[in-house]
Amino acid sequence: MSMSRIVLVAAALIAAVSSVRAADLPYGSRAPYTVNQPLNMYSWAGPYIGGNIGWDWGSVDNNPTKPSGFVGGAQAGYNWQTGAFVLGVVTDFDGTTLSKTFNSTSAPFGGSGPFFGDALNVNAKASLDWLGTTRGKIGYVVTPDNRLMIYGTGGVAYGGGSSHFSVFDNNNGIFFGGSPSSTRVGWTIGAGVEYALTNNITIGAEYLYVDLGSNKILANPNSAAAFFFPDTFATAKIDYNASIFRALVNYKF
Repeated sequence: MSMSRIVLVAAALIAAVSSVRAADLPYGSRAPYTVNQPLNMYSWAGPYIGGNIGWDWGSVDNNPTKPSGFVGGAQAGYNWQTGAFVLGVVTDFDGTTLSKTFNSTSAPFGGSGPFFGDALNVNAKASLDWLGTTRGKIGYVVTPDNRLMIYGTGGVAYGGGSSHFSVFDNNNGIFFGGSPSSTRVGWTIGAGVEYALTNNITIGAEYLYVDLGSNKILANPNSAAAFFFPDTFATAKIDYNASIFRALVNYKF
């Protein structure tokens, strides 16, 4: 074999070995869902699942006592990242103990007749038993290592609960009552902060305001009420809205 042929074969072998080694070199840990993200930086991109726990409270017009309760459940979502901006979608489902009870007794009736000196007892209760949301998220990373993110969020909310409303007259046995249950759909908006403890575990805190509209309860009369007050019904209006503050922990794949 001539010297020139030996040199050509050696050069070909060196090129092949170099190609194999180059294929094995680490090129960083950029997630496949990231666009324009520097190498070796933390990425929020990709799917995740997690859990949450917190506190929710509602509002009652002209009443300083606010209904409140615990809230907790699970969430799952997906993020895309481009530079410092993070876009995502998330859905969650929580159980909640949010409820409010109202009791009142009217002033005694004046005038004359069978209702003179009588009074009505009013009892009402509303509870939100479960709550879910499906939301979009817009986030921004605020630290050089990309591990701290703040975000705004909003979307659709849905929930279910029960309610009870009654008006009772002890003296005459008059009673109006109703206990409907319902599933409601509304909207939610909020904001949060999240921090990546590791490449897979993140923790955060989130505030949401949820509005599921209002529900009008129609309380049906018993026979005595129908006799004394024909074609009369008692009604009550319940507003289903709540503020939620909760802690989050997620596992990012």
